[in-house]
Amino acid sequence: MENFLYKEARLLDNGKYLQWLELCADDIHYWMPGIEDRQRRDPAGTYGPERMAYFDHDRRLLKERAQHLEHPAAWSQDPPIRHLHVVSNVEVIPAGTPRNLDVHSVLILYSSRFENERHTLYARREDRLRRLKDGSLRIARRTILLQDSTLPAPSINTFL
Repeated sequence: MENFLYKEARLLDNGKYLQWLELCADDIHYWMPGIEDRQRRDPAGTYGPERMAYFDHDRRLLKERAQHLEHPAAWSQDPPIRHLHVVSNVEVIPAGTPRNLDVHSVLILYSSRFENERHTLYARREDRLRRLKDGSLRIARRTILLQDSTLPAPSINTFL
């Protein structure tokens, strides 16, 4: 399981976004909600599907982003941003059927460009991985929960 996540991180670190997309199921839901600072007693919670999200994508939108990030004329990638995805605290839980696994992990994303452009994002991920008949895995659902209530970077030019 960890090897799958490490391969995914390597593809993203190397800017191989379309190859990364091949690790995603056709019906993927990729969601990174905005986190709100709220009191524990607040029934609305810190995030929700009806509120702001940095990403709320299906495969079509992920493909559009991947194609844009790999396009030679993408100004946000010239010079390219260097990314380092660090995946840790991997916990695998059976998810009802032998084909599905729920995987929890912690992600640190370090980004660097130019001499003084550096940003670090910390997040928890909740994934649903689906095992195909050939034994390979696909990401069917990903929820990314940032640990900051405001984005500590001017943009996100990769996938988490």
